[in-house]
Amino acid sequence: MSLSPMKPGFGVGVCWDVERSLFDARSMPVRMRGRDTAAGAGGAGAGSTPPGDVGSALSREGKGSPLSVSQLAARIDTALSTGIPGTISVVGEVSNFTDRTHWYFGLKDADAVVSCVMFQSAARKAKIRPGDGQSIVARGRVEFYAKSGRVSFIVDSIEPVGVGALELAFRKLCEEIRALGWFADERKRALPAFPRKIGVVTSRTGAALQDVLDTMRRRCPAVGVVLADVRVQGEGSAGEVARAIATLGARHRALGVDAILVTRGGGSMEDLWAFNEKVVAEAIVRSPIPVVAAIGHETDTTIAELVADVRAATPTQAAMRLTPDREDLARQADSMRRRLHGACARATRIYAERLRGLERRPGIARPETSLAMARERMLTAVDSLGDAVQEAMTEAGRNAEGMATRLRLNRPSARLAMLASSVERSRLRLEGAWDGVPLRARLESAMDRLRQVVQSRVVGQRKDVESAERTLEAVGPAEVLRRGFSVTLGADGRAIRSVGAVTPGDRLTTVVADGRVESVVDGSAKGPTPRRASAKKPERPQDGEPGLFA
Repeated sequence: MSLSPMKPGFGVGVCWDVERSLFDARSMPVRMRGRDTAAGAGGAGAGSTPPGDVGSALSREGKGSPLSVSQLAARIDTALSTGIPGTISVVGEVSNFTDRTHWYFGLKDADAVVSCVMFQSAARKAKIRPGDGQSIVARGRVEFYAKSGRVSFIVDSIEPVGVGALELAFRKLCEEIRALGWFADERKRALPAFPRKIGVVTSRTGAALQDVLDTMRRRCPAVGVVLADVRVQGEGSAGEVARAIATLGARHRALGVDAILVTRGGGSMEDLWAFNEKVVAEAIVRSPIPVVAAIGHETDTTIAELVADVRAATPTQAAMRLTPDREDLARQADSMRRRLHGACARATRIYAERLRGLERRPGIARPETSLAMARERMLTAVDSLGDAVQEAMTEAGRNAEGMATRLRLNRPSARLAMLASSVERSRLRLEGAWDGVPLRARLESAMDRLRQVVQSRVVGQRKDVESAERTLEAVGPAEVLRRGFSVTLGADGRAIRSVGAVTPGDRLTTVVADGRVESVVDGSAKGPTPRRASAKKPERPQDGEPGLFA
């Protein structure tokens, strides 16, 4: 793919000449079927030449006088009628189906397509209405229509077989792309309102390009076009379309392209198959600018249209969606101009009225009067201010005198004298009251208070004694013996503290919690040298083993 220089003006601005291999139909070998009947048409009887010798018979007659077209057509018809059984069944996939009173469609497989006609009388009896991509078994005969020079398969009846291979592939790819989220509406982008240029991906020789250019020229010539010339059907066309979309997307800033249009004219499902390839769908999804797709006729639906940001039924409609209408723009601009003019006129009238109102105000019409009135108000205010200051000073003097009086009354010496006088009066009243109470009553009252104090002290001391008793019991020898300890006493009743304190034959008494055990030392006792007791704290007993004091 190469980039050619940009051409000025409307139309093709930039064109990529995509590499392509030309297809020359004249180089295709010609293969004929059926029996040669040229001899019958030319004087010999029909069927005199075997089907495999038709070419040689024509070649022989070609050396003599030439055949007329009617003679050749008659021989072709005879060859078909004699070389193919009268009624045959053909299985294939329906393509390019049209209903024009009679049904016209093609039956195809991977390598060939046969034109079929099902007349109205037979179509009325058909149990199904065939659709593109549907596999059917058609029963009928092969006929040659001399007036149009076409060989058609005249279908008498059809039966469904199932969905065709292309249709199955289309549905499978749709499911795959739907799982990727490429069909989601929220992924779709809005088209630019005023695009600078539109990148058109199509064939430069197709009618779709002319429809697009004509529509855009009529609607808004200011919008430029950048054409990416690609093949739109056949082997390798899908890759060209995908590369063109990717190139336009990658260079849209440099080229000034704001949207891409992918389009081509109508055709059969196999003709449009390039736009059902995943590589084209991925290029559309990855495009950094919005993509509009208009593939085939309105009834055709391709995956490229489903993943595009906007789908248009025809190339013309796509151009209309992308290009603003200059007449509508002119009408809108004229409407905005009139609205702006009216708004300016209203604003002018309003402000002019406000200015006239201001001119009628006395302050603006006669400023010396306003100044005299303001001077009078100022003098009045000055006089009022002097009176107010004098009154405020008088009030402040009265407040100061009151505060001084309260301060004198609340001096420390005065307050102390007042408190001393109050205490003296209380003392006198208490002495008077005490003298009035009889002596016996005062003694009884004192005895009651004394008894209460003594009783309270006795109760407190009893609680202390009980607490000390419980503490002594917890650490007493009896409690220690109950926890599993024992005391060994010698003959003198003293506790044995070392093995060195006993000799063989000594009688010992071991005291336990519930009694005594007498024993005699029957051997020499050896033990470690008694050590001087240290102030080290006793080791903590093991878990589950009782201690000496706990």
